[in-house]
Amino acid sequence: MSLEILFEDEYLVVVNKPSGLLVHRTELDKTEEDVVVQRLRDQTGRWVFPVHRLDRGTSGVLVMAFSPQTARYLSEQFANAATAKTYHCLVRGFCPDQGVIDYPLAKLNEQKGMSRFKIEGTEKEAQTEFVCVQHYQLPVPVSRYDAMRLSWVEVSPKQGRKHQIRRHFKHQFHPLVGDTCYGCRHINKVVRTLWPDEQRLMLHASSLTFFHPHTHKSMTFNAPLDDQLNAVLAKLEAYKVA
Repeated sequence: MSLEILFEDEYLVVVNKPSGLLVHRTELDKTEEDVVVQRLRDQTGRWVFPVHRLDRGTSGVLVMAFSPQTARYLSEQFANAATAKTYHCLVRGFCPDQGVIDYPLAKLNEQKGMSRFKIEGTEKEAQTEFVCVQHYQLPVPVSRYDAMRLSWVEVSPKQGRKHQIRRHFKHQFHPLVGDTCYGCRHINKVVRTLWPDEQRLMLHASSLTFFHPHTHKSMTFNAPLDDQLNAVLAKLEAYKVA
């Protein structure tokens, strides 16, 4: 399937990555054939170079470069927190109206075995701003509770630590729905029953702002929600909490 291209010029291409697709092959996924890099090479007819990454389960704005030089310029912006990123996610519980999660995170390395990720090195600063867009309460029992509470949240991570949003919201006891690594197994079990056709990590990279490598002008790209997320939000509409 072709990727949704949001922007393309001679230097870079911006796409709306679907959930469930790796950006590129990793040491643990060497045999993975269907990845963003390969799809874009087939689609554009050009060699592409990753600039940043989104988790396999995360959908949304992703930028790729058409040369190593452009990739290096853009990657430096991400490393220096010179980009602006906005995400949306569905989390467990009633999230506060707004706030900043300031919680240092150590590096994660993928590894084989029972646990896919191993914490290594010293912790580095990490801040994630958030605004709660909507609370929901469903008359569905979850574990020892007689109702399921959820929140749709707009998130702006300052850095780009691995799994920063997912780890930060777990730390706040508001894990993301559909997160099989850091999420709540009770919520995920109920969601699999309620929404069998919308099984995914409920995290979407909605907007990305960066400086163009040639013109140096600020550029902002927005990625619409996919059918699965729109379907979930439509089903939650009847359970809004004022």
